[in-house]
Amino acid sequence: MSNPVLLLSCDFSDFAIGPFPYDPDHSAMGEYHYYPPKGYRGIWYDPIANYAYQGPSWLITEEDGRKYMEQMRVGSPGPHISCPTLVAGDKDWTDYTVSVRMRSLYTQEPAGILFRYQTSLMHYAFYLCDQKAQLYRIEKDVRTLLAQTDFAFDADTFYTLQAEVSANKIHLSVDGKQVLSVEDDRYADGCIALASYMPAQYTDVKVVCSEPAAQRFMKLQKKKAAVLAEKRAKYPQPKLYKIIDLQNFGAGRQIRFGHLTGTDEMFFLMAQHQKRVYKDRYAVISCLTAVSLQTGKVLWQIGEPKDDPENAYLTADLPMQIYDIDGDGIDEVIVSRNFKLMILDGPTGKVKKSVPTPRNDQDAASLCGIEFKKHAFERLNVDAIRIVNVSGHARPEEIMIKDRYSRLWIYDKDLNFEWMFTEFNTGHFPYGYDFNGDGKEEIFSCYNMVSSDGKLSWKLPIHTDHTDEIIVGKMDPDRDEFIAIVSGWEGFMMVDKQGNIMVRDINGHGQRISTGNYCPEKRGMEICTTTYWGNQGIVYLYDCKGNEIWHREDGGNGNIIAPVNWSGDGTELILLNGNVTYGGMIDGDGDRVVVFPDDGHPDLCAEVIHLTGDARDEIVLWDEHKMYLYTQDRPCECSGKEYVPEKYPHYNGSNYRGEYSFPHWRKR
Repeated sequence: MSNPVLLLSCDFSDFAIGPFPYDPDHSAMGEYHYYPPKGYRGIWYDPIANYAYQGPSWLITEEDGRKYMEQMRVGSPGPHISCPTLVAGDKDWTDYTVSVRMRSLYTQEPAGILFRYQTSLMHYAFYLCDQKAQLYRIEKDVRTLLAQTDFAFDADTFYTLQAEVSANKIHLSVDGKQVLSVEDDRYADGCIALASYMPAQYTDVKVVCSEPAAQRFMKLQKKKAAVLAEKRAKYPQPKLYKIIDLQNFGAGRQIRFGHLTGTDEMFFLMAQHQKRVYKDRYAVISCLTAVSLQTGKVLWQIGEPKDDPENAYLTADLPMQIYDIDGDGIDEVIVSRNFKLMILDGPTGKVKKSVPTPRNDQDAASLCGIEFKKHAFERLNVDAIRIVNVSGHARPEEIMIKDRYSRLWIYDKDLNFEWMFTEFNTGHFPYGYDFNGDGKEEIFSCYNMVSSDGKLSWKLPIHTDHTDEIIVGKMDPDRDEFIAIVSGWEGFMMVDKQGNIMVRDINGHGQRISTGNYCPEKRGMEICTTTYWGNQGIVYLYDCKGNEIWHREDGGNGNIIAPVNWSGDGTELILLNGNVTYGGMIDGDGDRVVVFPDDGHPDLCAEVIHLTGDARDEIVLWDEHKMYLYTQDRPCECSGKEYVPEKYPHYNGSNYRGEYSFPHWRKR
């Protein structure tokens, strides 16, 4: 390559020795909080999250004045086993040469470099492994060996690995000698990464390309920047509407919205917690605070607040909803606390009705997800609450409660017990919907369809993991309503009302799902999903038939992927998170067309809410200290009719609900 253009060069000399930034708790905070690791990361990011990890994956070490990036995990390829990975570069790179000096500290498992990297589940991999040089194509759950050859290497020597890609041609070399040459058309662009299943050391990472390739890249970047600037000019940008001081009662995404005084005034309910027994599995509400979104004033408070992340940060739901359960026009608060299921008066927070939670009479060893195979308490510590209508009333009047993973119970509006159901796993937030048209809601719980009287109607033929989020509706104009779910490593699925799996894509650990009119030029609705455990932060968009439209991985987490009626013209945007760099709203092409201002706002939590009067949505950003509310910086330019989509009701808030926005118009 004559006159090569340098795209990337890193010898890790800009790092201090010590761990590469990581989440020391290896927690689920990043499922729905923007929760980046703290510390200097340079040009690199780590896309792998694993609750079984301890300590850091990557360590900056030094010898004789030279720095090394050392991978420290011990593992081997297998189902749902993510390769420890460190990513850098630009995903628009096409033709280039990447080289790195690497020492494999255990030669019998793969260690090497990734190239044309699009996500941690879609790339090429050049590995040294068990005295072989290997080239793999990784595509979601399929790991294809494209070529391999014998290659003698040891654990004491640094080798220079080089991958050269040009169009569909791939040439791989070690210490300047070509070892493999392959043609493959799957990936035409992508950045680079370091990756190994066992400890390995890396230094002197370099990416170069030819002058024509560099010119093509710069031309593409310029064109994309111009298109993005034009798109952003068409959309309203966020305008700060209000700041609320959360004093000492702030929390993460433990929030509900409603009209607690029976007026148009909107309130939010924020819950702090204390952890019991084991991690986040038995958390109890320690403080409940009702606050006006209009004035920021506290309406009432139960319990003792504490300004402490231990009380604010939680990786599960807390059992509370705001809903007019008795139909008197004023919302109540339905909550479980200290082994009681209670209905609280909306304006005052006083207890109107209360019953003890159910006794844990079932054999714990026979139930799914009970820690230690033994009940921690004689009475149920409620995990989540949902408002349902299993009796066919004119409006929902029943309360569903559940434990973490195994059982759910139904109570009427007076807190009389109706029935209980258990079958394998409940998932996080079962979905109530009238699937058979009899006027009563059935409940889809994990993989089970539960009849309105608590009997199992059918179940999907899946026996591992659980469903994280669910949406239901007529997303495809050519088909009846169907169920769309993400179920961890069991993937993204589209299921008909009879329990037949129509589409399934094992696309990583599916964590969140939404549907909206993201691409109005296409027929039907689009479906967005994102991942967390294992290979975190991958966002996919599918059409109404379940065909993938695009995928992206930006290096952040906490992607809410909620639909946002931002312009009022019938086109939905997708909210990622509140971060200035990684957050904002993307359109149906995956472009970040709305960005939040760099005004010091919190970015831990994000939510979509309809607040200021017109039909468009507002955005709420907050952490445990402050809440910022944003609206549009210009009035709605639509005339004649107003876009008022059907959205998930506030009275069924959850960190585990799939978000939807079904199109609907009305005259202005």
